[in-house]
Amino acid sequence: MPPNLPDVVLWSIPAFVLLTIVEIVSHRIHPDEDAAGYETKDAATSITMGLGSLVFDFLWKIPIVAIYSAVYALTPLHVPVLWWTVPLMLLAQDFFYYWSHRGHHVIRILWACHVVHHSSRKFNLTTALRQPWTSLTVWPFYLPLIACGVHPAALAFCSSANLVYQFWIHTERIDKMWRPFEYVFNTPSHHRVHHASQGGYLDRNFGGILIIWDRMFGSWVAETERPVYGLTKNISTYNPLRVATHEYVSIAKDLKAAESWRERAGRVFGGPGWQPGPTESRPASSQQPERATETAA
Repeated sequence: MPPNLPDVVLWSIPAFVLLTIVEIVSHRIHPDEDAAGYETKDAATSITMGLGSLVFDFLWKIPIVAIYSAVYALTPLHVPVLWWTVPLMLLAQDFFYYWSHRGHHVIRILWACHVVHHSSRKFNLTTALRQPWTSLTVWPFYLPLIACGVHPAALAFCSSANLVYQFWIHTERIDKMWRPFEYVFNTPSHHRVHHASQGGYLDRNFGGILIIWDRMFGSWVAETERPVYGLTKNISTYNPLRVATHEYVSIAKDLKAAESWRERAGRVFGGPGWQPGPTESRPASSQQPERATETAA
């Protein structure tokens, strides 16, 4: 029998709406000329992407739930949903979220999904809603949790809680927070770095709820200079379909022009900045493909 856990995202929608309104009003009352702020078309695109992701995620859940249920049925381990096991499951889910997020920055075919979330040149609470429509690439990272006996419904609850937590950190209205909190948890300051397009900020601060994984695995960077948001070569479209698919289109173009199977594999599974030949071994940057291959829509 699946555990009876609340739908965290559904219950959080009123808070999302209220906080967004408060942020918009705060920008009007106390404008910051250096902040990215709001733009109507950009915010509308982000909201549309979020609504679309609900539809597509529902479709992707059908095969994912089938796989998770099969693995859960085969494992001899079963973790009960109790007051003390839920925090442990949240901790474990956040750990695997870190590696999923990091993987979606350093493997191009995965980046093609995640790039959607980084495609806005604004950074506000509506940016949190700019979610991909092709999230079918995420589920393999959580298979170890299911194999260890975490019920698929419990994993869904933990993933939803992680997603809801990350909503409030998409803002420029909160500066750096209490130092001990900044050391352990993901905050607006940490996440502004993650969304920045400057070279020193690229591929940093992958944490979901906790920032300790970045500190442990060498991907943490403090916010120093003001971030410049977006991609290293930004897309000039507000069309949701193009926002959702533009990097897949770029991959297809690169595959068509590739001269060998080795190059084709590199274009798909290498880092987003992968190039054949002498530049092949250079460090990959998650946002380099936009510099190399993206065309304006």
